[in-house]
Amino acid sequence: MAKYMCLDTLKFFLFEVHEIQSVFLYKKHLEYSKDTALLVLDSTKEWADQDFYPYIKEMDEKPVYFKDGIVYSHPVLKKIFSEAGQNGFLGNYFEEEDGGSQMPFSLANASNHILESANNHIPGYLGLTNGAAHLIATFGSQTLKDKFIPKMLKGIWGGTMALTEPQAGSSLSDLTTGAELLEDGSYHLKGQKIFISGGDHQGVENFVHLTLARIAGAPPGTKGISLFVVPKFLDENGSLVYNNVETVGDFQKLGQRGYSTVHLVFGEHGPSKGFLIGEPHKGLSYMFQMMNGARIDVGMTAASTATAAYYHSLQYAKERTQGRKILNSGKKNISEQPTLIINHPDVRRMLYKQKAIVEGSLSLLILCSKLQDIAICDTAEKQKNALLLLELLTPIAKTYPAEMGKTAISNGLQILGGYGYCMDFILQQYSRDIRIMSIYEGTTGIQSLDLLGRKVVMENGKALHLLSDMILSTIQEALDVEKLKPYAIKLSEKLKEIQEALSYLTTYAVKGDYQNYLADATIFMELISNVVIAHQWLAIGLKTQQQTTNDFQKEFYISKYQTMRYYFKYELPKTKAALETLLNKDKLTVESEDEPFLL
Repeated sequence: MAKYMCLDTLKFFLFEVHEIQSVFLYKKHLEYSKDTALLVLDSTKEWADQDFYPYIKEMDEKPVYFKDGIVYSHPVLKKIFSEAGQNGFLGNYFEEEDGGSQMPFSLANASNHILESANNHIPGYLGLTNGAAHLIATFGSQTLKDKFIPKMLKGIWGGTMALTEPQAGSSLSDLTTGAELLEDGSYHLKGQKIFISGGDHQGVENFVHLTLARIAGAPPGTKGISLFVVPKFLDENGSLVYNNVETVGDFQKLGQRGYSTVHLVFGEHGPSKGFLIGEPHKGLSYMFQMMNGARIDVGMTAASTATAAYYHSLQYAKERTQGRKILNSGKKNISEQPTLIINHPDVRRMLYKQKAIVEGSLSLLILCSKLQDIAICDTAEKQKNALLLLELLTPIAKTYPAEMGKTAISNGLQILGGYGYCMDFILQQYSRDIRIMSIYEGTTGIQSLDLLGRKVVMENGKALHLLSDMILSTIQEALDVEKLKPYAIKLSEKLKEIQEALSYLTTYAVKGDYQNYLADATIFMELISNVVIAHQWLAIGLKTQQQTTNDFQKEFYISKYQTMRYYFKYELPKTKAALETLLNKDKLTVESEDEPFLL
């Protein structure tokens, strides 16, 4: 079996770089230890080897399809849902009273990395079911919990979130799906939802759609949106009765072709009964719990997909011979046998680029997962600070792996040359699979607007101060290590570039000119993301010098240190170009003239 991820790298990030064993000291997680965590990771890898990775190409070549009202999916999906219910993957991070095992988010998300690397088409089904059930557990009534959660966590029913409509994608304030109160206290929903991931397939017998809609007479905009549980079938005394949730088609996609995406119609041919979650008109605030979790999941999917692509291109580079090494004289010895392409500096650069992106992303995502744990379990002050930092990092942790993961896979495909463009090799599939990640759960543009327009300025910039303090703490520690000192100094300089950019952009905000303030939010995202990932690599570099355990070989630590060197030489300098763009007073994109686009 080809290698699709590195268990040692995952363990290194968990237990040395981010020291998640500290999370096991919280009262909620006392049943966990490093030993039990290692068992979880090893068993997840076995599951991934057996039931996920063998089907990655097959699910692309024989995709989900819609015919005569039925969505046909890969047969292994039913088996995986059943196994996920039996082995506790579904609901693993839930409270015990809700049917979970109170697994720390940091460990649960690490397990997800293994599954996503093995086959990025499958875990989304499970993740949406977990997310939907967790939202019901958090905000739903006891009646709703009892009605839906048990069968969802057993893998009998699947969960989705039904937000997008034909006219309302990123702008959810424009949604029109309506909800009319019925005599029994439930609601009749009527409307359409599109691009519903996992919205119909043959892996489960019922679907629990968390659906945004407007109650009749609700205020306009986002303040009038409520959240409902709308099952495809109602459970009436143990019998499933059709609830007029109709699948009218599917979307044949560029990638992730084994992951169903459907068009749903509610209440067109009869009442489609839904049950209100929480209070009326607060649906979007409830949904943000699931959406923010989904954004971390998308970042993990992107990082994991790019990880699998990296290991495939690395294997190819170690096996493929082509050309001869250039000698110091600038000539080649044509009498020599062709060399492995991994010996060519440009190929090594592309391998380093992939490794730096995917491992930097994975480290950041594990940090975010640990912050999720702290935000729930620690003292009030630490909870608040962890949540603020998590809110700031979430759009970065979603966007950087999604955008740069595409670049990483493109480099992997390039290493294979013409073969990379052929269907016989999986790199072309990974290239297609990852393309959606910068669109899922808020496009890159939306994430960037959220970062600069909301997260950077919330609580008078406190989250950004917390991020700066964390980075400065690592810098201070690295300054005392001779081999890391130049990198610490460089990162310190780059941290100042973020402040320089914000100082300039804020001049627009204080004047109320938010169009110019936000016009280049995506460029700001590139700048701050690059610095955040550089911080991850400096933190990794510190651990390579400390080597506090004997868990890994010397060569393992050297590989991480060398990759850090790559990042600081080749990737971090790109912040200068982003800063120059942000400081440029030419506001081309906000000009009202549209003549250039009429030609």
